[in-house]
Amino acid sequence: MAMTVEGLAGLAFMFSASILLQILACAIYNNWWPMLSALMYVLVPMPCLFFGGGSTQFLISRDGGGWIDAAKFLTGASAVGSLAIPIILRHANMIETGAMFIEFTSFFIFVCTVMCFHRASLEDDW
Repeated sequence: MAMTVEGLAGLAFMFSASILLQILACAIYNNWWPMLSALMYVLVPMPCLFFGGGSTQFLISRDGGGWIDAAKFLTGASAVGSLAIPIILRHANMIETGAMFIEFTSFFIFVCTVMCFHRASLEDDW
């Protein structure tokens, strides 16, 4: 099953919704500290680009090695950081609870987008 234009448009819509929620978490509460977790959204795909050759296939492989293991670790660390940053900011009373939950929703949509893209890229060799 190849990636269709509708599928690509759906992924773009999901990603845009995630970014919109990220911005709304900041704008609704007039506090831009939650935007700090958007930095992690940029860091999540970097190990795939640098160590995986742009493919997400290495994440599910059992193959090891120095660079592959480093890429898996960095991907996991940046994904955990995306959840940890809003929790830490809320614990430090720098953001409101509502902003934290909006951040979690944004992260959930972002993860669903990445998983859908991963599945599509496994089924379709570009």
